[in-house]
Amino acid sequence: MIIKIPLKKEKTTTKNTRLLRIQIFLFSFLSKKSRITLLLSLALLCMTYYSLNGQFLKDSTSIKLIKKGIDYVYNFKFSEAHKVSDEIRKLYPKHPVNWLLNGMIIYWENYPMNPTSSARELFEADLRKCIEDCGDNKDPSSEAEILLVNLCARGLLLLYFTENDLSFEVFPLAAGTYQCIRRSFNFTARYSDFYFFTGVYDYYREAYPEAHPVYKTLAFLFPKGSKTEGLEALRKVSKNSIVLKAEAYSFLTTIFLSFENDYPQATFYSKSLHAVYPDNTEYLGSYIKNLLLIKKYDEAEMEIRSAVGYLKDQFFQAKVTIFNGILQEKKYHDIRKAQQMYNKGIKDIAPFRIYGNEYAAYAYFGLSRISELSGDMANQKTYQKLALKLADFKNVNFNN
Repeated sequence: MIIKIPLKKEKTTTKNTRLLRIQIFLFSFLSKKSRITLLLSLALLCMTYYSLNGQFLKDSTSIKLIKKGIDYVYNFKFSEAHKVSDEIRKLYPKHPVNWLLNGMIIYWENYPMNPTSSARELFEADLRKCIEDCGDNKDPSSEAEILLVNLCARGLLLLYFTENDLSFEVFPLAAGTYQCIRRSFNFTARYSDFYFFTGVYDYYREAYPEAHPVYKTLAFLFPKGSKTEGLEALRKVSKNSIVLKAEAYSFLTTIFLSFENDYPQATFYSKSLHAVYPDNTEYLGSYIKNLLLIKKYDEAEMEIRSAVGYLKDQFFQAKVTIFNGILQEKKYHDIRKAQQMYNKGIKDIAPFRIYGNEYAAYAYFGLSRISELSGDMANQKTYQKLALKLADFKNVNFNN
């Protein structure tokens, strides 16, 4: 019997204004996971940019405090991150970055956060307060830092709305956000870590329309990029940057996995990221997935066994169930157990909606292979169709 869980795909909408088309296009450049990483990167960059250009410049203690807070958030040590946030608020109580920090911690502490989450109200209130305070700031000397904080708050709020298909919330915020994006290009020369953002743009501007030809016409509205220069910029950040090292590694992992189809390189970068932030279950899940793709089943299984302490994270646990299905199918050739794991994984990951689509697709691909092996071609086609509907990147399917 086919277990079909209705996991929603993020919907795209065509609007009459060129502005909103551009906003959607810019955001659709990236997969869901990459959007999360990019927006977190922006938030962290805001904090660091402020430390280098504001009052933090002469206060090495505050700079160390900021970096400590960043590491805590990335490593999912949220109680410590809250303490650092409180210390920053005491030092600079009126700066809107405080609201951004609160929203960022709430988002990741409750990740993946759906519309019924008890944390949603506080999350939205903090980010809207941040946006409001940024709008009230008219000091020309702080324009860059306030603009970046404003953009980050808007971006994170937009991300949450789009992830949960709250289109009626997206469009009122989208136009103003695009204006912030346009203004931000005036400040790129001031800060070397912006190589990260130019690298992302250069690569995805060329790679995404190549992978999704439907966007080729719209892509002509934007300056051309270069995949080679984009990768070079991201590698530069991964080697030299302290603050954006994790984001560069994460994007390189996604690029080599999904666009370059170079799974060994993707595994190298995901392993590096996991080594720096071992308690981050998102990075751990990415590393295990890449190990499975390069057929290092023993290493993947060892990582899963060592991650037993993280199984209280239900989202991660659902991923592990699907990973175990792949191991049962590919390593142990136990089709019955693999089928059980896939079906359970699909069911367990369903409550996480769009966040779980990628992994549900892996399970459906597996059920499709099992059906084909048993000669059940009707179910093979049904499962294949479900997998393709949910997968962001159809080639990442474990079929080989």
